[in-house]
Amino acid sequence: MNDGYFVGWGTLSLINAGLAQGKNRSGLNWFLLSLLLGPIATLALLLCEKRPEHN
Repeated sequence: MNDGYFVGWGTLSLINAGLAQGKNRSGLNWFLLSLLLGPIATLALLLCEKRPEHN
């Protein structure tokens, strides 16, 4: 299989982890979920709302 495919999928997972942290969600959980679901996880993350911060 083409190595570029794996690099792109891994990059998408890292982007999703950063996006999740920006929405006050677990970056690690979303990273792992993105490794399995890829673009579907990205869509789910974009559609979910930001969690309120706990003080």
